[in-house]
Amino acid sequence: RTILDAASGPMRAMILLGINCGFGQTDIANLPQSFIDFDTGWIDYPRPKTGVDRRCLLWPETVSALKEAIAARPAPADKADADLCFLTAKGYRCVRMTEGGSGVDSIAPRFGKVRDAVGITGHRSFYALRHGFRTVADASKDQPAIDHIMGHVRDDMASLYREGISDERLQAVVDVVRSWLWPEGCDASPDDAASAK
Repeated sequence: RTILDAASGPMRAMILLGINCGFGQTDIANLPQSFIDFDTGWIDYPRPKTGVDRRCLLWPETVSALKEAIAARPAPADKADADLCFLTAKGYRCVRMTEGGSGVDSIAPRFGKVRDAVGITGHRSFYALRHGFRTVADASKDQPAIDHIMGHVRDDMASLYREGISDERLQAVVDVVRSWLWPEGCDASPDDAASAK
């Protein structure tokens, strides 16, 4: 919560996606707006790394932060990126390969600046949010639903037979994580959190 309260703009939306849905940097950098139903809060977004289908219910705070980030997003440098939720200040994908073949990740250092500014130390990269989501989500005791949100596939007979997972189960997982992040009596609003300090 300390990192989230210190974050603003697109970084706040990215952090929320990391802990709400277990998204990593590549997931966020390639996220199209068209995969999000902003009215219902549901996001249907295959994992870029594997192509495995995922579905997740966004918290109201995540939807709000996404809308703000998209509204302030710069024009894309490449028309192919016009539907993406996030771009760098110069209009490029936040995670990409350069013409020289080297990788560029603008999310990790931006997250690091926020983390360092609030004095959090240790090996806590942006990807730790995905690890955190998984760890906390386990309290829901619904491994298949967690796997579906995260885009994980298990090579077992139960997974082979499973034809779907209900939205109620997926929502129960993200509700467990939200209750952990903002326990009862703890306001999710960054403005209220700041004024309470």
